[in-house]
Amino acid sequence: MEEFTKSSEVKPKLTLYHWTQSFNSQKVRLAIAEKGLQCEEYDVSLPLSEHNEPWFMRLNPAGEVPVLVVFTSCPRLVPKEGSTYSHRVQHYRELLDSLQMDAYTHGCILHPEITVDSHIPAYATTRIRAQIGNTESKLKQLAEEHPDLKDAYIAKQRRLKSKLFDHDNMKHLKKLLDELEGVLDQVETELQRRAEETPEEGVQSWLCGDFFSLADVSLAVTLHRLKFLGLSRRYWGSGNRGNLEAYYERVVTRPAFRRVLGLVNNILISAVLPVALRVARKNAPAILGTALLLSVLGGASYLAFLLMKRRLTL
Repeated sequence: MEEFTKSSEVKPKLTLYHWTQSFNSQKVRLAIAEKGLQCEEYDVSLPLSEHNEPWFMRLNPAGEVPVLVVFTSCPRLVPKEGSTYSHRVQHYRELLDSLQMDAYTHGCILHPEITVDSHIPAYATTRIRAQIGNTESKLKQLAEEHPDLKDAYIAKQRRLKSKLFDHDNMKHLKKLLDELEGVLDQVETELQRRAEETPEEGVQSWLCGDFFSLADVSLAVTLHRLKFLGLSRRYWGSGNRGNLEAYYERVVTRPAFRRVLGLVNNILISAVLPVALRVARKNAPAILGTALLLSVLGGASYLAFLLMKRRLTL
Protein backbone atom coordinates (compact mmCIF):
# COMPACT_ATOMS: atom_id res chain seq x y z
CA MET A 1 0.00 0.00 0.00
CA GLU A 2 2.31 2.74 -1.23
CA GLU A 3 -0.19 5.54 -1.44
CA PHE A 4 -2.99 5.23 1.09
CA THR A 5 -1.22 3.71 4.09
CA LYS A 6 -2.63 5.41 7.17
CA SER A 7 -0.05 7.46 9.02
CA SER A 8 0.68 7.02 12.73
CA GLU A 9 1.96 10.60 12.89
CA VAL A 10 -0.03 13.52 14.31
CA LYS A 11 -3.07 14.01 12.12
CA PRO A 12 -3.19 17.27 10.15
CA LYS A 13 -6.02 19.66 10.87
CA LEU A 14 -8.20 19.99 7.78
CA THR A 15 -11.38 21.96 7.13
CA LEU A 16 -13.40 21.18 4.02
CA TYR A 17 -16.16 23.33 2.55
CA HIS A 18 -18.11 21.17 0.10
CA TRP A 19 -21.46 20.16 -1.34
CA THR A 20 -22.51 16.51 -1.37
CA GLN A 21 -23.49 16.46 -5.06
CA SER A 22 -20.39 18.31 -6.25
CA PHE A 23 -18.19 15.98 -8.30
CA ASN A 24 -14.92 17.57 -7.20
CA SER A 25 -16.11 17.61 -3.58
CA GLN A 26 -16.75 13.88 -3.81
CA LYS A 27 -13.19 13.24 -4.98
CA VAL A 28 -11.68 15.24 -2.12
CA ARG A 29 -13.91 13.61 0.49
CA LEU A 30 -13.10 10.11 -0.78
CA ALA A 31 -9.34 10.83 -0.74
CA ILE A 32 -9.58 12.11 2.85
CA ALA A 33 -11.60 9.07 3.92
CA GLU A 34 -9.23 6.60 2.24
CA LYS A 35 -6.26 8.27 3.91
CA GLY A 36 -8.01 8.24 7.30
CA LEU A 37 -7.43 11.94 7.91
CA GLN A 38 -9.35 14.00 10.46
CA CYS A 39 -11.38 16.70 8.80
CA GLU A 40 -14.11 19.13 9.76
CA GLU A 41 -16.68 19.30 6.99
CA TYR A 42 -19.12 22.12 6.24
CA ASP A 43 -21.90 21.83 3.68
CA VAL A 44 -22.11 24.75 1.27
CA SER A 45 -25.52 24.24 -0.35
CA LEU A 46 -25.47 24.90 -4.09
CA PRO A 47 -29.29 24.70 -4.40
CA LEU A 48 -29.52 27.50 -1.82
CA SER A 49 -26.72 29.45 -3.58
CA GLU A 50 -24.57 29.51 -0.45
CA HIS A 51 -21.49 29.34 -2.69
CA ASN A 52 -22.43 32.80 -3.98
CA GLU A 53 -22.69 34.38 -0.55
CA PRO A 54 -20.03 37.03 0.25
CA TRP A 55 -18.41 35.02 3.06
CA PHE A 56 -17.71 32.14 0.66
CA MET A 57 -16.64 34.37 -2.24
CA ARG A 58 -14.02 35.85 0.08
CA LEU A 59 -12.86 32.32 0.88
CA ASN A 60 -12.73 31.41 -2.82
CA PRO A 61 -13.26 34.25 -5.33
CA ALA A 62 -14.21 31.68 -7.99
CA GLY A 63 -17.25 30.80 -5.87
CA GLU A 64 -16.77 27.06 -6.37
CA VAL A 65 -16.59 24.08 -4.06
CA PRO A 66 -14.64 22.35 -2.68
CA VAL A 67 -12.32 24.51 -0.62
CA LEU A 68 -9.83 22.63 1.56
CA VAL A 69 -8.10 24.58 4.32
CA VAL A 70 -4.95 22.88 5.65
CA PHE A 71 -3.67 24.17 9.02
CA THR A 72 -0.73 21.78 9.43
CA SER A 73 1.47 19.77 7.08
CA CYS A 74 -0.35 16.96 5.32
CA PRO A 75 1.15 13.54 4.49
CA ARG A 76 1.78 12.78 0.82
CA LEU A 77 -1.16 11.31 -1.06
CA VAL A 78 0.83 10.34 -4.16
CA PRO A 79 3.89 8.14 -4.72
CA LYS A 80 7.21 9.95 -4.45
CA GLU A 81 8.46 11.38 -7.72
CA GLY A 82 10.65 8.86 -9.49
CA SER A 83 9.15 5.87 -7.66
CA THR A 84 7.94 2.79 -9.54
CA TYR A 85 4.34 3.91 -9.80
CA SER A 86 4.70 7.70 -9.88
CA HIS A 87 4.41 8.18 -13.64
CA ARG A 88 1.51 5.76 -13.98
CA VAL A 89 -0.52 7.35 -11.19
CA GLN A 90 0.19 10.86 -12.46
CA HIS A 91 -0.82 9.92 -16.02
CA TYR A 92 -4.20 8.53 -15.05
CA ARG A 93 -4.91 11.31 -12.55
CA GLU A 94 -4.34 13.90 -15.26
CA LEU A 95 -6.27 11.92 -17.87
CA LEU A 96 -9.31 11.39 -15.65
CA ASP A 97 -9.24 14.84 -14.07
CA SER A 98 -9.26 16.41 -17.56
CA LEU A 99 -12.73 14.99 -18.26
CA GLN A 100 -15.41 17.68 -18.52
CA MET A 101 -17.72 16.29 -15.88
CA ASP A 102 -19.68 19.54 -15.58
CA ALA A 103 -20.56 19.24 -19.27
CA TYR A 104 -21.65 15.60 -18.89
CA THR A 105 -23.74 16.45 -15.83
CA HIS A 106 -25.48 19.55 -17.15
CA GLY A 107 -25.87 17.96 -20.59
CA CYS A 108 -27.63 14.89 -19.20
CA ILE A 109 -29.89 17.06 -17.03
CA LEU A 110 -30.82 19.30 -19.96
CA HIS A 111 -31.14 16.39 -22.41
CA PRO A 112 -32.43 13.35 -20.47
CA GLU A 113 -33.22 11.57 -23.75
CA ILE A 114 -29.55 10.53 -24.05
CA THR A 115 -29.60 8.68 -20.71
CA VAL A 116 -30.80 5.25 -19.57
CA ASP A 117 -31.81 4.46 -15.97
CA SER A 118 -30.74 7.91 -14.80
CA HIS A 119 -31.00 8.89 -11.12
CA ILE A 120 -31.69 12.49 -12.12
CA PRO A 121 -35.18 13.59 -10.96
CA ALA A 122 -37.67 14.30 -13.75
CA TYR A 123 -38.16 17.90 -12.59
CA ALA A 124 -34.43 18.72 -12.85
CA THR A 125 -34.46 19.88 -16.50
CA THR A 126 -37.06 22.60 -15.93
CA ARG A 127 -35.55 23.51 -12.58
CA ILE A 128 -32.01 24.05 -13.85
CA ARG A 129 -33.13 26.22 -16.77
CA ALA A 130 -35.04 28.47 -14.36
CA GLN A 131 -32.14 28.49 -11.92
CA ILE A 132 -29.70 29.67 -14.61
CA GLY A 133 -31.71 32.85 -15.15
CA ASN A 134 -32.20 33.43 -11.43
CA THR A 135 -28.49 32.94 -10.71
CA GLU A 136 -27.45 35.47 -13.35
CA SER A 137 -29.78 38.08 -11.85
CA LYS A 138 -28.63 37.29 -8.33
CA LEU A 139 -24.95 37.63 -9.25
CA LYS A 140 -25.62 41.06 -10.76
CA GLN A 141 -27.38 42.12 -7.57
CA LEU A 142 -24.58 40.81 -5.35
CA ALA A 143 -21.98 42.64 -7.46
CA GLU A 144 -23.81 45.91 -6.76
CA GLU A 145 -24.26 45.20 -3.05
CA HIS A 146 -20.62 44.19 -2.46
CA PRO A 147 -18.26 46.49 -4.39
CA ASP A 148 -15.18 44.72 -2.98
CA LEU A 149 -16.35 41.52 -4.69
CA LYS A 150 -17.75 43.10 -7.85
CA ASP A 151 -15.03 41.76 -10.17
CA ALA A 152 -15.38 38.24 -8.75
CA TYR A 153 -19.17 38.22 -9.19
CA ILE A 154 -19.02 39.59 -12.74
CA ALA A 155 -16.33 37.05 -13.71
CA LYS A 156 -18.42 34.23 -12.29
CA GLN A 157 -21.50 35.42 -14.17
CA ARG A 158 -19.59 35.39 -17.45
CA ARG A 159 -18.15 31.92 -16.81
CA LEU A 160 -21.58 30.55 -15.91
CA LYS A 161 -23.24 31.92 -19.03
CA SER A 162 -20.51 30.65 -21.36
CA LYS A 163 -20.26 27.23 -19.75
CA LEU A 164 -23.98 26.46 -19.71
CA PHE A 165 -24.37 27.64 -23.31
CA ASP A 166 -21.84 24.99 -24.34
CA HIS A 167 -23.42 22.34 -22.14
CA ASP A 168 -26.81 22.83 -23.81
CA ASN A 169 -25.29 22.27 -27.25
CA MET A 170 -26.09 18.67 -28.26
CA LYS A 171 -23.40 18.55 -30.97
CA HIS A 172 -20.75 19.62 -28.47
CA LEU A 173 -22.06 17.19 -25.83
CA LYS A 174 -22.03 14.22 -28.23
CA LYS A 175 -18.44 15.04 -29.19
CA LEU A 176 -17.39 15.02 -25.52
CA LEU A 177 -19.19 11.74 -24.83
CA ASP A 178 -17.56 10.13 -27.87
CA GLU A 179 -14.13 11.28 -26.64
CA LEU A 180 -14.90 9.70 -23.27
CA GLU A 181 -15.07 6.33 -25.06
CA GLY A 182 -11.36 6.63 -25.88
CA VAL A 183 -10.41 7.51 -22.30
CA LEU A 184 -12.30 4.53 -20.89
CA ASP A 185 -10.72 2.27 -23.53
CA GLN A 186 -7.33 3.28 -22.10
CA VAL A 187 -8.54 2.51 -18.58
CA GLU A 188 -9.93 -0.87 -19.71
CA THR A 189 -6.56 -1.78 -21.25
CA GLU A 190 -4.71 -0.76 -18.08
CA LEU A 191 -7.06 -2.82 -15.91
CA GLN A 192 -6.44 -5.80 -18.18
CA ARG A 193 -2.69 -5.40 -17.59
CA ARG A 194 -3.29 -5.49 -13.84
CA ALA A 195 -5.35 -8.67 -14.22
CA GLU A 196 -2.54 -10.32 -16.19
CA GLU A 197 0.04 -9.28 -13.59
CA THR A 198 -1.95 -10.89 -10.74
CA PRO A 199 -3.70 -13.93 -12.25
CA GLU A 200 -3.96 -15.71 -8.88
CA GLU A 201 -7.53 -16.05 -7.65
CA GLY A 202 -8.31 -13.78 -4.71
CA VAL A 203 -5.46 -11.34 -5.45
CA GLN A 204 -6.90 -7.87 -6.07
CA SER A 205 -5.22 -5.03 -7.89
CA TRP A 206 -6.37 -1.53 -8.69
CA LEU A 207 -5.77 0.83 -11.60
CA CYS A 208 -2.05 1.44 -11.11
CA GLY A 209 -0.95 -1.52 -9.00
CA ASP A 210 -1.75 -3.46 -5.83
CA PHE A 211 -2.59 -0.23 -3.93
CA PHE A 212 -5.54 2.16 -4.06
CA SER A 213 -4.21 5.45 -5.41
CA LEU A 214 -5.46 8.94 -6.17
CA ALA A 215 -5.92 7.72 -9.74
CA ASP A 216 -8.42 5.22 -8.29
CA VAL A 217 -10.18 8.03 -6.42
CA SER A 218 -10.65 9.87 -9.72
CA LEU A 219 -11.79 6.73 -11.53
CA ALA A 220 -14.16 5.58 -8.78
CA VAL A 221 -15.94 8.93 -8.51
CA THR A 222 -16.07 9.28 -12.31
CA LEU A 223 -17.76 5.91 -12.73
CA HIS A 224 -20.19 6.63 -9.90
CA ARG A 225 -21.17 9.94 -11.52
CA LEU A 226 -21.68 8.25 -14.91
CA LYS A 227 -23.90 5.71 -13.17
CA PHE A 228 -25.91 8.55 -11.60
CA LEU A 229 -26.30 10.29 -14.96
CA GLY A 230 -27.61 7.18 -16.69
CA LEU A 231 -24.55 6.61 -18.88
CA SER A 232 -23.25 3.36 -17.37
CA ARG A 233 -24.92 1.14 -19.96
CA ARG A 234 -23.16 3.01 -22.72
CA TYR A 235 -19.70 2.72 -21.21
CA TRP A 236 -19.69 -0.65 -19.46
CA GLY A 237 -21.90 -3.70 -18.96
CA SER A 238 -23.38 -6.32 -21.30
CA GLY A 239 -19.90 -7.58 -22.13
CA ASN A 240 -18.62 -4.10 -22.95
CA ARG A 241 -15.46 -3.19 -20.98
CA GLY A 242 -15.73 -6.12 -18.59
CA ASN A 243 -12.69 -5.07 -16.55
CA LEU A 244 -14.24 -1.66 -15.94
CA GLU A 245 -17.52 -3.22 -14.88
CA ALA A 246 -15.77 -5.57 -12.43
CA TYR A 247 -13.71 -2.66 -11.09
CA TYR A 248 -16.82 -0.59 -10.38
CA GLU A 249 -18.53 -3.50 -8.63
CA ARG A 250 -15.48 -3.88 -6.36
CA VAL A 251 -14.82 -0.22 -5.63
CA VAL A 252 -18.35 0.50 -4.39
CA THR A 253 -17.83 -2.09 -1.63
CA ARG A 254 -14.79 -0.34 -0.13
CA PRO A 255 -15.62 0.94 3.39
CA ALA A 256 -14.48 4.50 2.64
CA PHE A 257 -16.49 4.60 -0.57
CA ARG A 258 -19.61 3.32 1.13
CA ARG A 259 -19.21 5.80 3.97
CA VAL A 260 -18.68 8.83 1.74
CA LEU A 261 -20.57 8.02 -1.46
CA GLY A 262 -22.87 5.13 -0.59
CA LEU A 263 -26.06 7.23 -0.63
CA VAL A 264 -24.92 10.13 -2.80
CA ASN A 265 -26.84 8.93 -5.87
CA ASN A 266 -30.07 8.91 -3.85
CA ILE A 267 -31.13 12.53 -4.39
CA LEU A 268 -33.86 12.42 -1.75
CA ILE A 269 -31.51 11.43 1.06
CA SER A 270 -28.33 13.19 -0.05
CA ALA A 271 -29.72 16.48 -1.37
CA VAL A 272 -33.46 17.10 -0.93
CA LEU A 273 -33.60 16.26 2.78
CA PRO A 274 -30.47 18.26 3.77
CA VAL A 275 -31.75 21.31 1.85
CA ALA A 276 -35.19 21.02 3.45
CA LEU A 277 -33.65 20.86 6.91
CA ARG A 278 -31.40 23.85 6.15
CA VAL A 279 -34.39 25.92 5.02
CA ALA A 280 -36.38 24.86 8.07
CA ARG A 281 -33.59 25.91 10.42
CA LYS A 282 -33.31 29.32 8.75
CA ASN A 283 -37.01 30.10 8.49
CA ALA A 284 -38.83 28.32 11.31
CA PRO A 285 -39.66 30.39 14.44
CA ALA A 286 -37.54 29.31 17.39
CA ILE A 287 -40.51 28.05 19.36
CA LEU A 288 -41.63 25.78 16.54
CA GLY A 289 -38.19 24.96 15.17
CA THR A 290 -37.68 21.61 16.84
CA ALA A 291 -41.17 20.32 16.10
CA LEU A 292 -40.95 21.43 12.49
CA LEU A 293 -37.54 19.84 11.97
CA LEU A 294 -38.78 16.58 13.44
CA SER A 295 -41.82 16.67 11.18
CA VAL A 296 -39.71 17.32 8.08
CA LEU A 297 -37.25 14.60 9.08
CA GLY A 298 -40.03 12.10 9.75
CA GLY A 299 -41.82 12.86 6.49
CA ALA A 300 -38.68 12.72 4.40
CA SER A 301 -37.55 9.51 6.08
CA TYR A 302 -40.93 7.93 5.34
CA LEU A 303 -40.69 9.00 1.69
CA ALA A 304 -37.19 7.54 1.52
CA PHE A 305 -38.49 4.27 2.99
CA LEU A 306 -41.30 4.10 0.41
CA LEU A 307 -38.85 4.83 -2.39
CA MET A 308 -36.44 2.09 -1.32
CA LYS A 309 -39.34 -0.36 -0.81
CA ARG A 310 -40.64 0.38 -4.27
CA ARG A 311 -37.20 -0.21 -5.84
CA LEU A 312 -36.82 -3.51 -4.02
CA THR A 313 -40.18 -4.75 -5.34
CA LEU A 314 -39.54 -3.79 -8.97
